[in-house]
Amino acid sequence: MQDAQPADAGTRERTAVVAGLGAWVPHGVVTNDELARVLDTSDEWIRSRTGIGRRHVVSPGESTGDLAVEAGRRALASAAANGGDRTADAVVLATSTPDRPCPATAPEVASRLGLGGVAAFDISAVCSGFVYALGVSGALITSGAAERVLVVGADTFSTILDPGDRTTRAVFGDGAGAVLLRAGQPTERGALRGLTLGSDGTRSDLIQVPGGGSRLRSAGEPARDADAYFTMAGRPVFGQAVRRMADSVRASAAELGWAVSDVDRVVLHQANARITAAVADRLDLPVDRFPSNIGQVGNTVAASIPLALADAAQEGVLRPGHRVVLCGFGGGLTWGALGLVWPQVKPV
Repeated sequence: MQDAQPADAGTRERTAVVAGLGAWVPHGVVTNDELARVLDTSDEWIRSRTGIGRRHVVSPGESTGDLAVEAGRRALASAAANGGDRTADAVVLATSTPDRPCPATAPEVASRLGLGGVAAFDISAVCSGFVYALGVSGALITSGAAERVLVVGADTFSTILDPGDRTTRAVFGDGAGAVLLRAGQPTERGALRGLTLGSDGTRSDLIQVPGGGSRLRSAGEPARDADAYFTMAGRPVFGQAVRRMADSVRASAAELGWAVSDVDRVVLHQANARITAAVADRLDLPVDRFPSNIGQVGNTVAASIPLALADAAQEGVLRPGHRVVLCGFGGGLTWGALGLVWPQVKPV
């Protein structure tokens, strides 16, 4: 298998390269049968609509930051095991469920990992967050502002779901995944290229948590319990997700100089098994090129792409030399994709 490179690959002297990969999910597990005992649902109903059989959830007192620290620690260990340095001079955390509204969670994550004093900040782009974080972190490296950046996607959506909403509780789980990026050359395996990002703020109401921000607070309206919970308009989100992700994969592949048929693996945000199948159909690619772990972990929001990468690499579904496109879609609305040739990196 040859590593196809874009025509201008040699003109850029510095880029971000994947050097380590780590993943973590909390120990708590909720199966479909357990949900069926407390909600009007069933294992068959959930599996047929989402492909999900179970999801991991945090224990009382366990936070997004706790999961991010463990995934970050493992990504640093992975980099060391692969012959690199177990250090970073910046931490970027993609999350929509920070430990607190203020301050950002990333500085505490950096401190707990022994990286105190480095630049650290959060990015909120919901299920597109990890792709956005990779893009921003890559720019830090390309500009020379950083040599090594720890990029973490972590969310604990179980903490913001309506306990009586069978739709959202069936779909979302908690988890964290991370990669360590280092400065390198565009021709290396693992070099991030072909970044494409987009948004549509006119559809911000499709995926949201209505309360907790300045809009309702400044209006002086009494807080309603329901405003604290996550909401999603399923049908229009489905259509937007399929179209935006398929278009993003095409755009990223074109930036890389690849035909879509050249792509060996497409690692999508793990939103719903039917969405993945629809994107595969729209791209005219076999669905077995789309690694998926949604059946075991559910939709883990910003964590879903790195968790899927780690599982696919661990299982041998994703192998060194594979041409890979990572693609996400989430609230905002936001979407994005980028590509790389998978390096010799093992997850921890």
